[in-house]
Amino acid sequence: MSSVRSASRSVRLLAANLGTRSSILLSRPLTASPRVLRSAGVPSTGIARPSVAIASLPASGGLRHASATTPAGSLKQTQLYDVHVANGAKMVPFAGFSMPLQYSDLSHVESHHWTREKASLFDVSHMVQHHLSGPGALEFLMKITPSSLDKLKPNTSTLSCLLEDGTGGILDDTVITRLSSDTFYFVTNAGRRAEDLAFLQAEIDIYRTKNGTESITWEILDDRALVALQGPLAASVLQNYVKDSDLSTLYFGNCRSLTLTFPDGSTSAEPLLVSRTGYTGEDGFEISIPTAKDSSLPRKVTELLLSNPEQVRLAGLAARDSLRLEAGMCLYGSDISTSQTPPSASLTWLVGKERRDPATANFNGAATILPQVASPAKTLSQRRVGFTIEKGSPAREGAVIVDLNDESRAQIGVITSGLPSPSLGGVNIAMGYIKNGLHKKGTEVGVLVRNKVRKATVTGMPWVESKFYRPKA
Repeated sequence: MSSVRSASRSVRLLAANLGTRSSILLSRPLTASPRVLRSAGVPSTGIARPSVAIASLPASGGLRHASATTPAGSLKQTQLYDVHVANGAKMVPFAGFSMPLQYSDLSHVESHHWTREKASLFDVSHMVQHHLSGPGALEFLMKITPSSLDKLKPNTSTLSCLLEDGTGGILDDTVITRLSSDTFYFVTNAGRRAEDLAFLQAEIDIYRTKNGTESITWEILDDRALVALQGPLAASVLQNYVKDSDLSTLYFGNCRSLTLTFPDGSTSAEPLLVSRTGYTGEDGFEISIPTAKDSSLPRKVTELLLSNPEQVRLAGLAARDSLRLEAGMCLYGSDISTSQTPPSASLTWLVGKERRDPATANFNGAATILPQVASPAKTLSQRRVGFTIEKGSPAREGAVIVDLNDESRAQIGVITSGLPSPSLGGVNIAMGYIKNGLHKKGTEVGVLVRNKVRKATVTGMPWVESKFYRPKA
């Protein structure tokens, strides 16, 4: 099967999976069905998949949404929905929203390559934007995350995660930006909105009870749109419309409030929060667009960035998924969940080095996480790793990993994400969890694909080198 045909099938499967994930509760063990295992002569040994709990988007509870008004029970629409439809998008359900999977001008593979070679614009307005401020903001965030946020300088960001109290399980991954000493902006996943908001509200209530109601002010920025401009041309394209700031001094993990200038000389009604970050492994920006003074600003900004189609095209969920997997980035609900702590998800680096002293660590789940950081070989049963798999049908989420050296083909792990890599000419890549001790690079294992055991090799991630824009050494 050619890489293009494989990738086309990947799009169809992704569309089907997205529609399912956004509307039902998934909590099955991460193993193949007994029938599939029996047909291949593979016994299950109880390697558990990350527990996935993605519920449909709940009622607003009085919160405003950055979306069009829709009848009760129907999918929400981002502020750019009409732009997607006008550009021939294939719309699919995702996290309670109608989101673009791909567009009529480019196939999934073409869109993927366009992002790697030029620049693509992604609508990520479905994600939840938060603003947290007050004298207790820093202390509060350091309670619910393992990151050394006190070391962040103003206008800098870090990838982090919300931690379940007691277990240290990952409730969600998030990017947290420190805007000032006591003001923070962070973004969480749309598919975890209900769980995240309930968690944050409960934790804030506890904190306010101890420290006063004025200690924390929390705002959900549902009036803002969010777009991601990603690719090697992203900086030069954006610089054309930024007249008062030099983007060559805005490095990965930094942000600025910037005003855009339109071709007629007018400027954006409000500054945009521009962060040099992304989910593709390419250089790029995530742009938070306010609408308080101009409700049409998201559309205007999008049309401005798309004004040269030889440089920038729209891209959807299909390209976003293959790009992030090549970059070795996790998808919540597939690769990480509350069943994983940062160390078991190979995200130990999220735990700040200054926060690893058991005598002083006070973040959620520290008693569970810190022993795993100190002695992973003794405390972890599984590790998240990458795999390169032999030619043939790709290994998909849920495919069982088996030990080639064991005649009984005992299950030793499970695939959580997988597809043919467009950047590598269709080479089958995958991410998953494997039994501790078998996680080292070069280890050969088997993966059950369509009832056949295919050879796979544990591979370092990312498969495609990240091109984040950093200061020169």
